[in-house]
Amino acid sequence: MQAVWDLEQGKYGFAVQRGRMPPTQPTHGQFALTNGDPLNCHSYLSGYISLLLRAEPYPTSRFGSQCMQPNNIMGIENICELAARMLFSAVEWARNIPFFPDLQITDQVALLRLTWSELFVLNAAQCSMPLHVAPLLAAAGLHASPMSADRVVAFMDHIRIFQEQVEKLKALHVDSAEYSCLKAIVLFTSDACGLSDVAHVESLQEKSQCALEEYVRSQYPNQPTRFGKLLLRLPSLRTVSSSVIEQLFFVRLEQKWTWAVHPHHSC
Repeated sequence: MQAVWDLEQGKYGFAVQRGRMPPTQPTHGQFALTNGDPLNCHSYLSGYISLLLRAEPYPTSRFGSQCMQPNNIMGIENICELAARMLFSAVEWARNIPFFPDLQITDQVALLRLTWSELFVLNAAQCSMPLHVAPLLAAAGLHASPMSADRVVAFMDHIRIFQEQVEKLKALHVDSAEYSCLKAIVLFTSDACGLSDVAHVESLQEKSQCALEEYVRSQYPNQPTRFGKLLLRLPSLRTVSSSVIEQLFFVRLEQKWTWAVHPHHSC
């Protein structure tokens, strides 16, 4: 798998070598955020969530029928292809949501470089990725690049952390709208290096957070702590090592994906 970011041409592409990812049509810029009074906060936020949902390249069910079968044992090749599909989905979703395509291309790259693993974990939880195959994938990776006993123990601990994060999200029974808002909150982070307009990115994160809060209040009135519980899941997503995700799910693909980023924006 190869992800390519071409900053000099002002665009970036994402390709999977196996060629099994269906193309999607860009939707950014096609929709207005509100219909009617722009001061109507509820209407505004509801419209924003609708656009986040419409930006999904394909519904969760199309990640693969294996996702929806918790007792199904998937082969290593299938789980790796599923992982590639979920990563592809995260990138395509970001490209099509409101405001993100309007950012400087270097800012888009910086945000995705920092948050892709968190978006991947959220997608894994949303599609109920069957995690009982993780030890098999780890073994495959370890055979490909032998590790010392200490590194094996550390690697397996990272796998456990990944599993725990996914299971905790699944335990909250997060719905599709909530997942979309959580992904937007994760994506629009001012922690990324070299952002040209930190304040604007922060405002987009706040907008996404407000949309989630309004949605939860209206859809789950009998769960007053739900919004807080959802937000509290986000900081721990960064405990999942991106390098471990790469080795766990992408080491067996024919070509590793690489990020090609302009050196002026490295940290």
